[in-house]
Amino acid sequence: MSSSAETTATAGQPLDARGGAPVEIIRVHVPARSWRSELRAIKIVWRRELIRFLSDRLRIAITLIQPLLFLFILGSGLQQLSSASTHGMDLKTFIYPGVLCLSVMFTALFSAASIVWDREFGFLREMMVAPVKRSSILLGKCLGGATVASCQGAILLALAWAVGIPYSATLVLGVFALQLILAFSITAFGLMVATRIKQMQSFMGLMQIVVLTMFFISGAMFPVTTLPGWLAFLNRADPLTYAVDPMRQLVFGQLDISAATQRDLNPGVSWGGWRVPALLEAGIVLAIGLVMLAIAIWEFSTTE
Repeated sequence: MSSSAETTATAGQPLDARGGAPVEIIRVHVPARSWRSELRAIKIVWRRELIRFLSDRLRIAITLIQPLLFLFILGSGLQQLSSASTHGMDLKTFIYPGVLCLSVMFTALFSAASIVWDREFGFLREMMVAPVKRSSILLGKCLGGATVASCQGAILLALAWAVGIPYSATLVLGVFALQLILAFSITAFGLMVATRIKQMQSFMGLMQIVVLTMFFISGAMFPVTTLPGWLAFLNRADPLTYAVDPMRQLVFGQLDISAATQRDLNPGVSWGGWRVPALLEAGIVLAIGLVMLAIAIWEFSTTE
């Protein structure tokens, strides 16, 4: 009698492999994809990048040390050698725009490296099986990296007084906008590389070589008026040149210096004798970032 009752009670329910108690069925509802769910995914990934950055004080300090070394130690140490070629301008003032770019670049690359870190520890696989597009994951990471790097750059922007640069609304807003564009593009570049690299050591080694090469060729540390032909060509081909130059124009616009100093130290970027406008330079940096983000999304979507 009891056997018949048990059979009736379990009718319609699957039994476990040994024919014992019925297996409880848990139904999981996965909502349909929509633009709201994709925006929510982007927001969550963006917020995660900010939380990771703000909770890691050592990382904030490390990404500030190297730009400060360039600005105050290298700038002060080479001042005597460069005083003639800079028309008496403090070298720290001249290299300040380049150091602003350097700070943003390193912070952005640290943010892009998180995708390699997530892959090594298995967290990336959990994100990839979520019911959202992979492009939303990368876009959230890119926006998070850009936000973090821009905030880090704003700390160095607050040190403008230390190198003799007066503050103005044009300087602060203009430099911050350029930092945001540069941070977005560098993060997109890092993500493009990180989608194919499996180990953190390989990623950081490659990025350090690439970033330092771009930094020195861009003219961040020296005037570009009398460069040899081969170096002038590399300078024009370097995407970072088009971020350093408009930032230097903003900084030099706040200084009371002679026309000769402006001509020699702030000549701008020219193509065949035509000086490229600052807005076009910023547009070039942004366009490069969008292209690299598109490549990163395509690579990320085709990887397992």
